[in-house]
Amino acid sequence: MATPKIRSKTSTPQKSNHTPDGRAAPKPAAKPKRFKSAYTKAEMEEIFRRFSVQRPEPKGELEHVNPFTLVVAVALSAQATDAGVNKATRALFKIADTPEKMLALGEEGVTQYIKTIGLYRNKAKNVIALCRMLIDEFGSEVPKTREELIRLPGVGRKTANVVMSMAFGVPTLAVDTHVFRIANRLLMAPGKTPDEVEENLLKVIPDQYLFHAHHWLILHGRYCCKARKPECERCVIADLCRSPEKTVDVPAPLVELPQQLIGAAVE
Repeated sequence: MATPKIRSKTSTPQKSNHTPDGRAAPKPAAKPKRFKSAYTKAEMEEIFRRFSVQRPEPKGELEHVNPFTLVVAVALSAQATDAGVNKATRALFKIADTPEKMLALGEEGVTQYIKTIGLYRNKAKNVIALCRMLIDEFGSEVPKTREELIRLPGVGRKTANVVMSMAFGVPTLAVDTHVFRIANRLLMAPGKTPDEVEENLLKVIPDQYLFHAHHWLILHGRYCCKARKPECERCVIADLCRSPEKTVDVPAPLVELPQQLIGAAVE
């Protein structure tokens, strides 16, 4: 006679997808995708070492005479080229290099100087509002912290980072269209948004090169790794580059470039 099978009383109970009160249990939060650069630490150090040899003292190419005109110029540069902004502000800054002088022009007065720049009406409105806030809340001085800068009309994180770096010597990383493109195209610090790219770049750029990194990447993107067609034959990091778009593997000679001519930038 066959022995009947006895069910174990210690079998593992099935996990419920519901809470004790019958409601569906919340799904566990997805783990953030871990960022990984295509380059080793040593390769990143070599990339920026070469940039430092090529351009020992890189500079931003927006013309300005003080922190106030810098913040105005950077705010105006959104969706515009540095060369176009310089052409418009050259005369403006000669007569309005303080918040008080700019405010005295009014929106219509500012508009007459910047009407060759895209979105000029909204930008003129922001410039006047920015001047009022600087006068009313900051004693006509441009604030030095990111938290205060982004409160100014027309000033976002990128503008704040540029001002902190160029005006006050704070090592920040402003992600504009050039930096965003380079970080993704070279698989250096890929990201879907400028903030994500900034966060990832800060993880891989060697500390000793961080202060100038923003300008090195911009200038590399503006003059060599161009948006439409990268000029790989002129690239000093061609042998290290991991971009699928790369066309050559031999780097260009590593020599110091001629001094930048601010105001004569080619976009």
